Amino acid sequence: MPYVLGALALLALLFGPMAYVRWVMAWHGKDRADIPGTGAELARHMLDSEGLPNVAVEPADGGDHYDPEARAVRLSPENFDGRSVTALAVAAHEVGHALQHRDGSALFALRLSLAKALVTLDRTAAVVLVAAPLVAAVTRAPGLVAMQVAAGLGLVGFSFLAQLVTLPLEWDASYRRALPALRAGYLAGGDVGRARSVLRAAAMTYVASALFSVLNLARAARLFR
Repeated sequence: MPYVLGALALLALLFGPMAYVRWVMAWHGKDRADIPGTGAELARHMLDSEGLPNVAVEPADGGDHYDPEARAVRLSPENFDGRSVTALAVAAHEVGHALQHRDGSALFALRLSLAKALVTLDRTAAVVLVAAPLVAAVTRAPGLVAMQVAAGLGLVGFSFLAQLVTLPLEWDASYRRALPALRAGYLAGGDVGRARSVLRAAAMTYVASALFSVLNLARAARLFR
């Protein structure tokens, strides 16, 4: 029974944040006639007001994000065309990342560097961890295997480091940039609190990613005890 309860608690810890995110986004994602503009229109207005007319606002199927290389705020179709609290909050959040880029945020630059390295490092970590038992069987060299395992664990841990850097960056985009802008002229009354809930939910996606990174690291460490 303790093992079952532990497994259930672990599942709740890992998948609970994502379930919460989907629920909040959907709850506040209903289009409303009293919201005068779409997420795309809000993003465009904010960017122009902040002196960033050259940053594009584009629809995207790959999820909401700011692309620093293309200098574009990309929004999912429901947020690009949507007239909901969720659409406005998400659009303002992604504009917040564009403002971080404009302001030369050191944390933003670090996150960008980590993201570029993470793809290669993740693939390398997988190869190293999978190859370790084979190398042990062929070479009979425990020292070499230990080095491989240490390298693999370090690379998996790098993913967790990237998530740790992302969390304060997301907080800044949401609460220091997006929310004040929404409060200043785009939303009023209870909608400000609803937008805060959406922004909190958006940050939870990165909390969930960090938890998955910790789990992957623990699983890899246990595999090679």
